Order: sequence, then C-alpha cells, then structure tokens
Amino acid sequence: MPFISNTPQQQKQMLSDIGLTMDELFADIGKDLMHENFNLPVGQTEQQVRNTLAELAAKNSINLTCFLGGGFYDHFIPAAIYSLVSRSEFYTAYTPYQPELSQGTLQAIYEYQSAICRLTDMEAANASLYDGGTAIYEAMMMALRITRRNKIIIDDSVNPIYRVMIDSYTHNLKIQLEQTHCTDGLASREQILEKIDNETAAVILQNPNFFGCIDDFTDIAEAAHKKGALLIVSCYPISLGILKTPGAMDADIVIGEGQSLGMPMSFGGPYLGFMATKMKYVRKMPGRIVGQTKDKLDRQSFVLTLQAREQHIRRDKATSNICSNEALCALTALVYLSLLGKQGLKETAQLCADKASYAYKRLTAIPNVKPHFKAKWFFNEFVLDLPCDAADVIAKLIEKGLAAGFPLSRYYKGMENSILICVTEKRTKQQIGILAEALETCI
Repeated sequence: MPFISNTPQQQKQMLSDIGLTMDELFADIGKDLMHENFNLPVGQTEQQVRNTLAELAAKNSINLTCFLGGGFYDHFIPAAIYSLVSRSEFYTAYTPYQPELSQGTLQAIYEYQSAICRLTDMEAANASLYDGGTAIYEAMMMALRITRRNKIIIDDSVNPIYRVMIDSYTHNLKIQLEQTHCTDGLASREQILEKIDNETAAVILQNPNFFGCIDDFTDIAEAAHKKGALLIVSCYPISLGILKTPGAMDADIVIGEGQSLGMPMSFGGPYLGFMATKMKYVRKMPGRIVGQTKDKLDRQSFVLTLQAREQHIRRDKATSNICSNEALCALTALVYLSLLGKQGLKETAQLCADKASYAYKRLTAIPNVKPHFKAKWFFNEFVLDLPCDAADVIAKLIEKGLAAGFPLSRYYKGMENSILICVTEKRTKQQIGILAEALETCI
C-alpha cells in the first residue's frame, strides 16, 4: 500500500485497513477549519506560473540602499563564490555518512572547521549549525552539560532575536535564566559579577553587541572561571579581522551567525551558525565533527569522527537533535574566507569600521540627532537618537529608497526615538551623504 493514496480505490482500501470512515479520519479537525470548497484556482501552465511569480517578485523593493544591520549584513559577495559553490558536486547538503563516497564534502567541512578555529582563535569547531540563534541556544545547553549546573546569565545587549529564541526553546525546561542590563551600551560588570555564583553554568555575552559597541570580556571570563562557570561569546565574524578574538579573551564557547561570510541577506536564509570551543569540551559539542586520518593504504582521508546527535548514538547520550547539514552554507563561508585571506578580511573589517565612523560623524552633525551611548568604540553599527519616532522616520526614508536602519523600540522599552544604523564596506561616501540629507528632511 503506497504511503500516499492517489485513487479512490486506494483510499477506500486504506480506510478499510485502519478501520475508519473518511469523516472519522478527519474528526479531530474543527468544523471551522473544514470547507466544502476552498475556492482554489485551476492549474496553470509552466509559462503562466513563471509570469505570475515574476509579477509577485516585481512588487518587492529590491533597490533600497541598505543601512540595516542587527545581526544580518549587506556585505559584498565576490562572483567567484557563486561559481564555486554552485558546482553540481556541492549541491547536496546531505550528511556525508559514507566517507568512501564523500571525501570532497568531508574535506570541505574539515577545512571549514579549521577556518573557524583560526578566525575565533579557538581549538575545535563543529561542522556548523542552523543559524546564529540556534547556535547560542546550543552553546547554552552545552554549558549546562559541562558544568552540571542550572543557571545562565545573559546580558540584554545580546541580540534580542536570539534572546527570544532562547526563551522559546527553554520555555518548558527548568533553567534559571538571569538577565542583566547593559550600562551605556556595554555589559554591566557590576550586575554580572553580582549574579555569578557557584550555581552559574555560563555567562552569555556578545561582541560587538547588538548596538555595535565593542567590549573586551577578559575580566568577565576570569571572574566566571573562578566560580567554575563558562563564558559564551557570540561574535560577528567580519569584525574578527581587526578586533580581539574571543579566544584571546579566554572564552570557552564561541558562536555566531555566518551569513556575513559570503551569503546574501535573502529574506532570512538559509543561514549558518558556527560554533567553536576549547578542546577539553569537544565531546560535549552538538552536531557532528569531521576529522583527518589515514586509510589502510596510508592515504590522507576524512571521516565523521564525533557524531553526538541522537540518530547516531543512544538518545540519552545525545547532545542535540540537530538534523540538517548546513554544509553548503559552510562551504560558502570557507570559500569566502579563502578568497579574502587574512589580509583581505582585515581590510574588509577596517573598511566597515572606517565608513561607519564617517557616517557617525556625518549624521550626528545634523541638528537634534545625537548619539544614544557614550561608548566611544563601535564596529559598523551605532545607535542614534532622533527628535521624533524612529519607526516613522524609517518609513519615510523607505519611500526615498533608503532602508535607513532598525527601530530599537521593537525590542527595547524607552527607545522609541532610537535607530540602529549599519554601514558595511558596500556603502559609499555618496550614499552616506544621501542618507544624511534625506534624514535631515524627515525629522
């Protein structure tokens, strides 16, 4: 009997086999959801479908000059990346279970892991996660397993989207989540040190944080370690071209969103979560890890060495139920990092920092536009206070062809007039000038 019945005879046989009538089969669906006629349109030809989709796509505003950030960034993507990752041998994102058939994919993942380790200054990385939000949750759960404790401290300068995801994932779990409030754009040492105790599993921080402010968590790492807790740092990979690495701060687990490494913003995905840690914690990592070894003919080869998800080992021993293999996105990140190289990444990061600094000075020169924080150092994002509601100003600027920024009132109370503006290496001096002139007319 096929899984999907295509004929009335097959449907009748299936119902007979399970001892139900058609009405009984759908009895659990409320009558308000059942319709005699769903009023579906008739089928279309391939050409008609293409025309319909083209008309719908044309309604999107795709020519906006982008000053949006908040975790996802409009970086330049070299054409060579598409040429390489779109090769047919890379199309499948399926987990390479059979090493004798998957050496190319396994080596690509291994090289990706190596690149992430070098980027973050950590000792081990896994074969990627879904995205930055699920990565921060997985890092939190990893810390709980390592310390066998139940308390997590997280600062509110961590991406609010990620914090919403953590709240959702942990809603039915008995985890003590404690939130601290940043002081003038930076993590509050006073609040964090006061909350760290012998029950704390980890402190979760972000650098640069959601507001773009730059920090050094070396002191917090030391304080956490004295109490037996871990430091989890979420980072922006492009910024590591010029900023102090999480590894240099003595972070225990490093995670982040890899979208900026060669992937378009693309209406929300697919994206890439990366994770790296100290070698002593590698067996507590979720997902899978590729290792290098020798075959029986003494040839270099690659295999899945640690597979800690429940499909591979006993469920009670599994660290996570991560299923999708993000290898194609991981390959994209690897190709991007390889194309830029160490110097190219440094130059890209410096361009972001310099252009953001120029935009900051240009925009704060506008009457009644002021910086929200006193923190001097930021990467490519900063927060400004406008003399009116930021969401209204953003809506007006969209009509002028500018995606001007993110209204912080969406996640932070009392910041109705505050806007988060991002400037990457793609933004030109002319575009920044256009934004400044348009903003001045809208406030």
